[in-house]
Amino acid sequence: MGGFFGVAAKDDCMFDLFFGTDYHSHLGTRRGGMAVYGENGFDRAIHNIENAPFRTKFDKDMQEMKGNLGIGCISDYEPQPLIVRSHHGTYAITTVSKINNANEIVDKLFTNGNTHFLEMSGGDINPTELVASIINQKENIIEGIHYALELIDGSLTLMLLTPKGIYAARDKYGRTPLVIGKKEDAYCLSFESFAYQNLGYQDYKELGPGEIDIVTPEGVKTLMAPGKDMKICTFLWVYYGYPSSSYEGISVEKMRYNCGANLAKRDNVKPDIVAGVPDSGTAHAIGYSNASGIPFSRPFIKYTPTWPRSFMPTIQSKRNLIAKMKLIAVHDLIKDKSLLLIDDSIVRGTQLRETTEFLYQSGAKEVHIRPACPPLIYGCKYLNFSRSSSEMDLITRRVIAKLEGTEDVSDEILQEYADPESEKYEQMIEEIRKELNFTSLRYCRLDDMLDAVGIPPENLCTYCWNGKE
Repeated sequence: MGGFFGVAAKDDCMFDLFFGTDYHSHLGTRRGGMAVYGENGFDRAIHNIENAPFRTKFDKDMQEMKGNLGIGCISDYEPQPLIVRSHHGTYAITTVSKINNANEIVDKLFTNGNTHFLEMSGGDINPTELVASIINQKENIIEGIHYALELIDGSLTLMLLTPKGIYAARDKYGRTPLVIGKKEDAYCLSFESFAYQNLGYQDYKELGPGEIDIVTPEGVKTLMAPGKDMKICTFLWVYYGYPSSSYEGISVEKMRYNCGANLAKRDNVKPDIVAGVPDSGTAHAIGYSNASGIPFSRPFIKYTPTWPRSFMPTIQSKRNLIAKMKLIAVHDLIKDKSLLLIDDSIVRGTQLRETTEFLYQSGAKEVHIRPACPPLIYGCKYLNFSRSSSEMDLITRRVIAKLEGTEDVSDEILQEYADPESEKYEQMIEEIRKELNFTSLRYCRLDDMLDAVGIPPENLCTYCWNGKE
């Protein structure tokens, strides 16, 4: 995934830029970066933040960098922001993107005279560099950004810093968010709406799908009006988003309460306690508890001082180990208890199976699992939700292949497995339950999850659950 923050101020922007960017640390831990423009031109710093938080790595840079215009990012993949010199002049650029047709675009750019791209350590081309090259194909920056939004298959939201101001563009279908805040003598741009609240900014506007604006210390100007078609990622509310964020005016925390309540309304088990897998399952569990009357409890605690997240290591075995190391049991709340546990989702199933075994070993009598979203059946085409190279990494697809006797399953058959009223769906759920050793398993239904969000379903992307764009 990834997130970013930008500031256009009449005075030095570094304090706001530093802390606004840091507030996006939950969205990635591979790279962090900041770029500013001031009296001495452009300045930039990029650091690896896999083993230390953003604040630690960039504290010295914050003291030394100066400028009234700046952009910063937390990236889960490529180093950025990049500083680019082109016929548009020099600019810095950062993106949140997933480019499915990168090879085709590279071939097209080579045909048009682009001479080379720098490869990253894994052999891939930096997606942000590719976006810059697309923008540079056009006569002006606005046309170039619009061209990139149209050309890319996947998603693209970006900020582009020039001496004149910061260009901001939201994905063509609004799959990822971009909001602007305002205070006296400054404007900011942010992926997460909460990131500027403690910095004194007030909500100013949320860019619409495909909208392009330019932000300066004096104001915000719309350069390209938003489109009508919206497909924002529903998983932002279920998992990615920080609890204090809102997207399209809908609170992440409130949505999760609603989602848990909808899960409870369809349930018939009577556990002793309801708990959430820390941290993303906690709010769903509170909603479930409030609706069902079953007490909410915290039978295990995540040790956060040195292990704030588990989703980061790229090697799956290490991710699983870290997730296991972080959970500390409260045995008095587990022993001889029937537990209902809510997680945001089940992807591969490895971590949740180990968590369940951990609870049994700590004395749990029963462990009922309630994922807060439907079964993930399709690999996401629009966000870097997972670096998996195959949909067979999904536990649903492995189970479907087992039930069907082949990995080559038609979309028509997959649609049956996605239908919570079908026999194939029930078979899949029971097979997952047995494989992961749960006492019972019931997923949130798609219609209940969409109801929990509360905006028109046609404006929400549900591809990973039902394959529909």
